[in-house]
Amino acid sequence: MEQFEVVVVGAGLAGLQATRLLARRGVRVLLVDRKTSLAESVHTTGIFVRRTLEDFRLPESCLGRPVRHVTLYSPARRALTLRSSRDEFRVGRMARLYEHFLEDALGAGAAWSPATRYAWLEDDGRRGSVVRLERGGRARDVRARYVVAADGALSRVASDLGLDANGEWIVGVEDVYEGVPLEGEPRFHCFLDPRIAPGYLAWVVHDGEEAHVGVGGYAARFDPLKALETFRASLARMFDFGRARRIERRGGRIPVGGVLRRIANARGLLVGDAAGAVSPLTAGGLDPCMRLSSLAAEVAADYVKTGDAAALARYSGEQFRARFVSRLWMRRVLRATAHPALVEAACALMRLPPLSAV
Repeated sequence: MEQFEVVVVGAGLAGLQATRLLARRGVRVLLVDRKTSLAESVHTTGIFVRRTLEDFRLPESCLGRPVRHVTLYSPARRALTLRSSRDEFRVGRMARLYEHFLEDALGAGAAWSPATRYAWLEDDGRRGSVVRLERGGRARDVRARYVVAADGALSRVASDLGLDANGEWIVGVEDVYEGVPLEGEPRFHCFLDPRIAPGYLAWVVHDGEEAHVGVGGYAARFDPLKALETFRASLARMFDFGRARRIERRGGRIPVGGVLRRIANARGLLVGDAAGAVSPLTAGGLDPCMRLSSLAAEVAADYVKTGDAAALARYSGEQFRARFVSRLWMRRVLRATAHPALVEAACALMRLPPLSAV
């Protein structure tokens, strides 16, 4: 039976970041994913915030033009325009970035198994796990000292490890277009309208190369595809889609309950959406994903090399969750705010100079 120090299940941003950092530390690591190509079924809009761009080196070839302008729209489409003197956002070309991270991981010595389905894992009786993988209808068992679950918001690995599971999420869907003319500078348009996006927002992010048009909200309150169609039609006076070409449709669940409490034990840990590493307020997951995955790689590497359980104490969901208390409360407010008139009033307050400055 093949043996690895760490098996990472899931090759999204979280799994790739953890894998490449583990490999750089000399850990014998296997990365598996059910997709044949990492360019398939990208789920995230890929909006990186300034803090991430400052703290992590991302290749320029994998990023769109900087966005400094944000326009916030009320349900009545009254606009509040904000401008920063710094580059606040950049939209990642996620397929390119995934492939870049994979090449980096392979160059550092990681093993890669695409088109591979995770089936189950069980205790091997030797302080590790036997992981059952399936590829092309054939089973493959590997022994792992440690397992990293990077398999999304509904993580099966988390369940098999006996760790916590996400219980609150919104759903999002977006279309990515080429050929939409850009007037002025790249801009992030945010639409607060519970009739279209209950509990979250609708958006258009246009950086001159791609335009991302999407909606998100609580699944029980709206039909995402119908809402996207309605929203797209409402943009006719703002954007010219006459010659636009849709190049991709993305969608999926976004956990908004905050970082889970139990995200690590002696057999494995959770990263990315599997760990609930998403802002409960903004539903932005790329920054916490990068940070938590980087720490996970450090902790897992220390643990498999030393066997010292004290290393795992640094990876505490309770500790991380404490940082999200105010955002969790604000998420509850968003969840309860369903009437457009209330949102309109809140947007009117935000247009006042003191709040606009904030």
